[in-house]
Amino acid sequence: MLLLLLLPLPLLLLLLLLLLPPLALLRQPQDARPSWLAGLQHRMAGGVLCWAAAWQQRRLEQSTLHASQSQHQALTWCLRESRRPRGPLQGTTDISTFRNHLPLIKASQAQEEESGGQLLPSMSTQCYGEASLQATLLGRAALSKAFPEVLTPGGIACVTPTSPWLRPLPWPWRILDQVVSAPGAKHPGALLLEALRSPGLRALEAGTATELLDVFSGLEANGEELAEAMAAGNPGPPLPSRAAELREALDLGPRGLALRLWPKLQVVVTLDAGGQTEAVAALGALWCHGLAFFSPAYAASGGVVGLNLWPEQAHGHYLLPPGAPFIELLPVKEGAQEEAASTVLLAEAQKGEEYELVLTNHAGLARCRLGDVVQVVGAYNQCPVVRFVGRLGQALNVRGEDIQEDVFSEALSRAVGQWPGAKLLDHSCVESSILGKLLRQPLPPVLELAAPPYHTHPEGRALGKR
Repeated sequence: MLLLLLLPLPLLLLLLLLLLPPLALLRQPQDARPSWLAGLQHRMAGGVLCWAAAWQQRRLEQSTLHASQSQHQALTWCLRESRRPRGPLQGTTDISTFRNHLPLIKASQAQEEESGGQLLPSMSTQCYGEASLQATLLGRAALSKAFPEVLTPGGIACVTPTSPWLRPLPWPWRILDQVVSAPGAKHPGALLLEALRSPGLRALEAGTATELLDVFSGLEANGEELAEAMAAGNPGPPLPSRAAELREALDLGPRGLALRLWPKLQVVVTLDAGGQTEAVAALGALWCHGLAFFSPAYAASGGVVGLNLWPEQAHGHYLLPPGAPFIELLPVKEGAQEEAASTVLLAEAQKGEEYELVLTNHAGLARCRLGDVVQVVGAYNQCPVVRFVGRLGQALNVRGEDIQEDVFSEALSRAVGQWPGAKLLDHSCVESSILGKLLRQPLPPVLELAAPPYHTHPEGRALGKR
């Protein structure tokens, strides 16, 4: 508000005219407003978004240039704003004292208070505070820079009730948020139907890659019903030609379906950190073949952990910022997770090494081991850039032995790559029952790969369940 008062009067009046139209117009759908007004509002909102993102970028630059100082400030804030006392460490602001006197705890231990067994308050994605707004602003700015046409009016649709953006944009940026959507719709079917009515989409959004996988599976299963609804005008005006396009696109199979439905589509925006790798791979191999994927942030139950500033990267790379929550990195050593070394701060991370994330926030978590393992792939000023590797303790019993989930996934991907023309849709992992008596005889160590739950032909189209 103070910045608005400092603007020249003519510019201030112009902003008021463009960003604060009559209330009656605001309540109308965008299509019902005068086109010139909607266009002006959209351009002005885009300009304000760029300004706000540039301001957040400058703050990020300063904080990452002085990572140790920024982390000290983050810890001080987390402890000062904490929702529960810390006994003798109450009021501590020294990082060394904090790390030396407060033990590491696992996420399971952090779920209950030491006395009374009361559960800690949950952290929804809407409660991440300023970090979530920073992630949203910088993520949208990076997305619009990599794909300039995405933020054009009517260019975005979210097809799931949850959003990949951790915080809804406030006014006036709300003009850019969910440009295509069914008013008040929460059911995925209604959201998908509204998106199908808009052939000019340039970006498709979903809360997670797994949710989007379910959307496309539902589209194939209920495609005829959706086509009939569009042809009948339920809801909205009848679109028989668009219904015919939907039927024709579905008849050609799942591979490249998204681009057949939306020829201008450029990017799919989902949250994919933390176990979404296979869902992204399945989408990229079939329904979303030929499209880029962008995960704007790395979020955990304790807060916003990482920012993705590189939409052009094929796999999500995340900058670990030095602000709240306070992040420590616990080196992961083979077979020594329980007796791991002491933690390191962000500026001390080494490229190529793997670390478990340790979080402290203002909502009650104190030195909580998340179980998420990341690998340092680069640096941004003094802060590490990481990729998600997997979770500790996620082991699979394939053949009487424990195999880490990431090791199994890599082996399975390599095996599928040796099967000409096959595409992996999904997989399960069970001990084989067809070996019969052989299971009771000594066998050499083997890695038994479970087949996908669908038979596939060379184009990867599902032919039916086993």
